Amino acid sequence: MSQLGKLACLAFVSPLLSWSQAVPPTGTPAEFVVTVGHFYSKTPPTLRRDDLVVTQRFAPVEVTNLVPLRGDRASLELFVLVDNCSNCEAGSKFEELRRFIDSQPSTTAIGVAYIDGGRLKVAQTPTPDRDRAVKALSAPAGSSPSSPFGALRELIQGWPRGASQRAVLLLSTGIDPPADSVYQSPSAEAALEAAQRGGITVYAIYHPSADYLKSDFSKLYSGQVELSHVADETGGEAYFLGFGPLPSLAPLLADLADHLANRYLVQFLAQPEDGPGGLQEVIVKSKIPELDLVAPDRVWIPGRQSGPSGTNDPSKAKRP
Repeated sequence: MSQLGKLACLAFVSPLLSWSQAVPPTGTPAEFVVTVGHFYSKTPPTLRRDDLVVTQRFAPVEVTNLVPLRGDRASLELFVLVDNCSNCEAGSKFEELRRFIDSQPSTTAIGVAYIDGGRLKVAQTPTPDRDRAVKALSAPAGSSPSSPFGALRELIQGWPRGASQRAVLLLSTGIDPPADSVYQSPSAEAALEAAQRGGITVYAIYHPSADYLKSDFSKLYSGQVELSHVADETGGEAYFLGFGPLPSLAPLLADLADHLANRYLVQFLAQPEDGPGGLQEVIVKSKIPELDLVAPDRVWIPGRQSGPSGTNDPSKAKRP
């Protein structure tokens, strides 16, 4: 090809390259909270946006922002939800829980609620007043066994969206007596979906009833499985050790406090589906070796819904 021909090709191709480089990535803005877990006895590093790889439908998506949930973004509402049937050796354990509430930073508002016979009873809405939260907390006296997950779902659905972060600490056996399967509880699935839709993290501590030694051990096991299922898939943790009460809640509450202090808001461009929106599987990984990231399994993605003119109408694709 002559020199003149080469120059002509470059003159044609260069604008196309400039145009392709100028086209911004497409997608629907979505977000979720990720927690930096254990870093093998080291202080966890401060994450940067480029440290994360987020994939949806096995393809990477663009991470547009990574916000450390600290300082002026540290606002957190934490509900302590206590199952009244979890009344085994409750006295000393709840003194540890009171100290945990007292030790939370001023940016955290604490709420207290109970599950009594499967019914939700809110004793204190989230408040920064530690005295009010501690006074609302009392050790469970015992109640008939019932699923805790219906009450958890009711708490989540009635919780006004306000703080940048919302989390629940659930103390329960996790047992759902009406469940047909030892390994699957429909009410746990419904609570999980409600939490994922609301972007709420669930932490769970298994705590048995006083007569747990008389219980069917397959039921105790299934309760722990369901607590783990709901907690893990919302980006939280479940804590238990055997079928009896934990020797102390203090180490677990310290681990929980560490998790709450190391959270980030991940904002990314999702690939939506047709319709009003829904929960989709999103995977996040760190490029930093040995760094443990904890995140929800599914994230609410606004949908691609056509308006009257056939164009996308984002106002019709709001999160419930």
